[in-house]
Amino acid sequence: MRTKILVKNAIVSIDANPFRSWYLKHYDVELNKKKLEESEKSRAETKRSRHVAAHLKRNAAGKVIDAKVAEQFNSGRLLAAISSRPGQSGRADGYILEGAELAFYQKKLDRKRGAKQKA
Repeated sequence: MRTKILVKNAIVSIDANPFRSWYLKHYDVELNKKKLEESEKSRAETKRSRHVAAHLKRNAAGKVIDAKVAEQFNSGRLLAAISSRPGQSGRADGYILEGAELAFYQKKLDRKRGAKQKA
């Protein structure tokens, strides 16, 4: 019998906004295509010290974002896996799915949605 209890290794859908704002602050790159044009102008107008500019440039040097993860950021929801045992406190640690793991679970979800539509 399935219940709605969070357990370790459960796949959940989470809000993308906190991660989007962190990415913007850390790499100075907007992940939401809808707000891209507006934020480009405002970020270009802001004054930054040379130290902050160099820090952002160093962070951006090795950044690569997967196309499927960027697509999830545009939709506003991310797929994540719980890596801890939530227990009594209700706190759950986890990580965002990407790469082959993301493709696997997206395929599973698409099959599940397809089966529900047929029924």
